[in-house]
Amino acid sequence: MTFQQIFHKIKVFLWSYYTTLRYFIEFSYNGKNYFGYQIQPDANSVQEELEKALSTILREEIKITGAGRTDTGVHAKKIFAHFDIQVAFNDQLSHRLNSFLPPDIAVKRIFPVKDDFHARFDATYRTYEYYISLEKNPFTLESAWQHWKRPLSIDAMNEACKILFEYEDFTSFAKLKTDNKTNICHIYKAEWEQEGSELKFTVSANRFLRNMVRAIVGTMVEIGAGKMKPEDLRKVIENKNRNSAGTSAPAQGLFLVDVGYEF
Repeated sequence: MTFQQIFHKIKVFLWSYYTTLRYFIEFSYNGKNYFGYQIQPDANSVQEELEKALSTILREEIKITGAGRTDTGVHAKKIFAHFDIQVAFNDQLSHRLNSFLPPDIAVKRIFPVKDDFHARFDATYRTYEYYISLEKNPFTLESAWQHWKRPLSIDAMNEACKILFEYEDFTSFAKLKTDNKTNICHIYKAEWEQEGSELKFTVSANRFLRNMVRAIVGTMVEIGAGKMKPEDLRKVIENKNRNSAGTSAPAQGLFLVDVGYEF
């Protein structure tokens, strides 16, 4: 073997060793058994389960970065995360990963992206759905707010939705004492619709504050129940005070259903 061939092999080895590859994971989970997505001390999280399974299969410590974080008990039908690794792997990783993960976390696909593409910062929008059961239903106890004792006006709630588009500062719906640098969000869609005995609230925005959707839903329900008028929502938002808004809706009715990217 010539010196040039040896030098070339060394170059290829060093390139493969020091070059990292970035992959995206698309997955879903039932949040009932988790204290949210993000890792936290002495509490079970979705991120911890994913990292543990990936690290076991790939035989190196893997850290993942999610598109966002959901609170305790909140579900995700479609969410993404990214991780870096130095060695490429075959397309069977999704299947193997699902074998290692608990039944309430499911990986749909894993695919390569550019090495600077970010699951959180490159997301262009996020969409949530919130479900309310209008009748007592034992089969939706873990997936909807059981609000059947008092009727709700969907017309009044949709009238209030239109007001959300007039504002960008949603401090009134933000969880207190967080590390948010800004409470500015751009809402693209907000509407209620009835599907049989269930109400579904769909809301899309470029970003959401912690607890924001549940606080909006709790306030909307007060409007739907007649405790507030739709136009009262303007004062709630303009006060920029969490105490002005309604109580947060229960976690089990909330689903992250989509995260958008320009791949």
